[in-house]
Amino acid sequence: MISGKKVVVVLPAYNAELTLKQTYREIPFDVVDEVVLVDDASSDNTVEIAQKLGIKHIIKHTKNRGYGGNQKTCYKKALELNADIIIMLHPDYQYTPKLIKPISQIIAEELYPAVYASRILGKGAIKGGMPIYKYIANRCLTLFQNILINQKLSEYHTGYRAFSKEIFTKINIEANSDDFIFDNQMTAQIFMAGFEIGEITCPTKYFDEASSINFKRSFIYGLGVVWVSFKYFLHKTGIFSFKIFEKKQ
Repeated sequence: MISGKKVVVVLPAYNAELTLKQTYREIPFDVVDEVVLVDDASSDNTVEIAQKLGIKHIIKHTKNRGYGGNQKTCYKKALELNADIIIMLHPDYQYTPKLIKPISQIIAEELYPAVYASRILGKGAIKGGMPIYKYIANRCLTLFQNILINQKLSEYHTGYRAFSKEIFTKINIEANSDDFIFDNQMTAQIFMAGFEIGEITCPTKYFDEASSINFKRSFIYGLGVVWVSFKYFLHKTGIFSFKIFEKKQ
């Protein structure tokens, strides 16, 4: 625990056998109370390695539910474990687990109810090997979203995020997509609910074993980001109403 808060790390895994061990062993267990791994019907030995590492909470999807569907299972289990702080960490070792301590502290001290580890603050993205086209797309999409959503995040597309349990009482993640756009929808929901998001700079690594979507999927994701931004603007201004932004019952 940190400042009396229970910290649960969730690992949305898909074919992570080559990087899971390295990721898990850098988790600071002096502050982390539980780890949940959700395997999205991997074709490799992710589950077997997780078991050997001693991860107690392992859930295996019998059918691939997608990145968003995986996270829905992750958060549901973390809340069942009475988590006060939930940290979503990719088990592909693209993001360092060593930032869990400061991220947890920010939420535990109630400075922000959500914290994103940004690859864009500083020079982490380019230095870590982010493809140039992805960097440019990231910057353009982030600028577009900041204008429509009226925020000032350095990036909306990081996969390293932490949340207070309070957030899940106000937003309906089940209304979101099961695909990669889930992250962006959730960010928009958090802002719509009136929460603020803090950021911390984060180094990143791009290498063969790290998960990354191809150009086609990236393009589809980019279109989804634009649509999420327009839906936020239309809902916020009262022009149209969208289910993902409706208050949780």
